[in-house]
Amino acid sequence: MKNGKILVAPAMLWLSLFFAIPMFIVVAVSFASRTPYGQVIFNFTLANYQRFLEPLYIRIFIDTVFTAFVTTVITFAMGYPLAYCITKLPHKWQQPGLILVMIPFWINFLIRSYAWVIILRSQGLINTLLLNLGWISQPLALLYNDYAVMLGMVYALLPFMVLPIYVSIEQLDARLLEAASDLGAMPFTAFRKITFPLTLPGVAAGSILVFISALGMFVVPDVMGGAKSALIGNLIQNQFLSARDWPFGSALSIVLAILALVLIVLYYKAIQKQEGGGRNEEKLA
Repeated sequence: MKNGKILVAPAMLWLSLFFAIPMFIVVAVSFASRTPYGQVIFNFTLANYQRFLEPLYIRIFIDTVFTAFVTTVITFAMGYPLAYCITKLPHKWQQPGLILVMIPFWINFLIRSYAWVIILRSQGLINTLLLNLGWISQPLALLYNDYAVMLGMVYALLPFMVLPIYVSIEQLDARLLEAASDLGAMPFTAFRKITFPLTLPGVAAGSILVFISALGMFVVPDVMGGAKSALIGNLIQNQFLSARDWPFGSALSIVLAILALVLIVLYYKAIQKQEGGGRNEEKLA
């Protein structure tokens, strides 16, 4: 037991220095105020959280949640079939398939975002190709809109959906599908009643990873959305770097952190409920 505490100590020290203490500072600053020149004054106030309830910021928050939700749905629609197909490959080809999914992580995220700008801009690859083919007479507005932001987010976050789902499908007991086939179940019926329900923990984990990441995303909306796409991540960035309103930016960050925490707690409760139901079924059996 004592050796275990010694092994855990470095990780706890790391989390304390680079997560717990900074988070405590952010919480403290969120209840502070500032001078006209941006200096933080530590006098307890709820004004920053009350300011968040203004219609402008509520609308930005709702737009952010909607964008994150749509991004999650699209990544699920693309990620589940991809993860399923990878698990059906011969074992020696599964690892290369996962490597192809992970390749984008080997390149800096900002570089990847600007690569999409080169592809989608008015003089970019797509518009140049369509103009040369004579399919369009003027460049399409593919960049600096909500659709471009969605595209960038899906591209950036798709691996976070694929990997948990792949693990869930890979760990699925193949004997259940064999039994369903022996009992006359068609492949789609077996998938609907066995494969998909049993891989829901992976779907939930991937959805939470994508949704939370999309909530705080500011690089993609800034680079691919321009001034036409204002999400809460961009608002927080602006408060810290441009407006120099650290208390309000901290309050926005805490609101996002609380929302992420609530989602994680709901996920774990759902998993525990599912595991409890599985144990009850085993006892009855």
